[in-house]
Amino acid sequence: MTAIEQLRTTFSRGVTRSMDWRYSQLEGIERFLTEQTDVLSAALKADLGKSSAEAWTTEIGFTLKDVQYTRKHLRKWLKPRKVSTPLVARPGRSKITLEPLGVVLIFGAWNYPLQLSLSPLIAALAAGNCALLKPSEVSPATSKVLADVLPGYLDSNAVEVLEGDADVATELLKQRFDHIFYTGGSTVGKIVMRAAAEHLTPVTLELGGKSPVLVSRYCDIKTTARRIAWGKWLNAGQTCIAPDYVLVDASVKEQLVAELLNAIQSFYGDEPQRSKDYGRIVNDRHFNRLLGLLDEHDVINHKDYDRRERFMAPMLVDDPPAHSALMQEEIFGPLLPICAVDNLDRAIAKIQHASKPLACYAFTRDKSEQQRIEQHISCGTLCFNDTLVFMLNPELPFGGVGNSGMGRYHGEYGVHTFSHQKPVMTRRFILDVALRYPPFNKQKLSWLKKLM
Repeated sequence: MTAIEQLRTTFSRGVTRSMDWRYSQLEGIERFLTEQTDVLSAALKADLGKSSAEAWTTEIGFTLKDVQYTRKHLRKWLKPRKVSTPLVARPGRSKITLEPLGVVLIFGAWNYPLQLSLSPLIAALAAGNCALLKPSEVSPATSKVLADVLPGYLDSNAVEVLEGDADVATELLKQRFDHIFYTGGSTVGKIVMRAAAEHLTPVTLELGGKSPVLVSRYCDIKTTARRIAWGKWLNAGQTCIAPDYVLVDASVKEQLVAELLNAIQSFYGDEPQRSKDYGRIVNDRHFNRLLGLLDEHDVINHKDYDRRERFMAPMLVDDPPAHSALMQEEIFGPLLPICAVDNLDRAIAKIQHASKPLACYAFTRDKSEQQRIEQHISCGTLCFNDTLVFMLNPELPFGGVGNSGMGRYHGEYGVHTFSHQKPVMTRRFILDVALRYPPFNKQKLSWLKKLM
């Protein structure tokens, strides 16, 4: 019996539907995160150069809060929701229940290889599904821990962790699943969607894009710079919602650049390569890609990198041309273009002209500017006067729109993603009014029009 057949057999037996089973899986993930903290930290250090503090705040601790929040609220989320019943269907009652989809496939991502594997898994198991998790092979140390250690904390008949490269992923996509959850780039996202169409399998695609930052003259420039710097150079810029480029009012550009340089020095010192809090590029291929994006551009500070360590310092790029690869492709690294704009309308127009981003950040105290941005910019999430922090609110859904993805998760939204919202109506046998049955006449039709 293959792994997928085993998962489907387990689901058909109804094992995963009970609340006890769901809670036991969530408790297993919680124990995995707490008991294997040191092992996971070491793996994240090996894959991405993450410090223990960054590994905890963005991966281990973040995911731990996710599973604890889910455990706390799951029973409430799963309660059937009563809805009204029309007069013509009374006496009766109507409700909407959440039922698990079945066997789901989850593709993890390499940039946050723990969080982006386990957060969707938490939602899938909380919803009562069996799951096959494929971690990213680009972060091999974390993938190995997930494959070797995580199954010991979960029901091995209901959860499978399978390592492998693109060939393994291709074979998995040929199989029938009840839902596919993919986190990554749009190129592979299209491949996933095409493969899913063969089985009419629903998909959640958490993609990316070029998340812009708008900086108005009506803001606290120093605080703005610190918050942009934190969001951009966390994980060495390898974050799907990292600030990708800055559109700043020309009148405050020089001030913003100066404060960004101050923030970099404050966070990482005069030599970021020596900082214990600054990460590394995941592999040589991505390192070379980033070097290619730098070609023929003016770096405001200086080009500083070390191929042996896959170290690439925070760099500010001055007004790159709109047609350049740096401004057309998602950067996914520590390069930050700084582009001057004459006014807010020009900035909004530039963003509208591009594909819809996963996140958009805007720094302004002006309420009318905030209103215009909210009304005219379509994006996965809009955040005023900070970066990334919306991820800390489990009450907010996370997901993209247009090219940045489809579907959403986190908290209750994740449970809904991995569930079918099944309508249920229950009628009573009394009062079986003949009004709806043939033969019809004008009087019957008149009454039906009033009651329906």
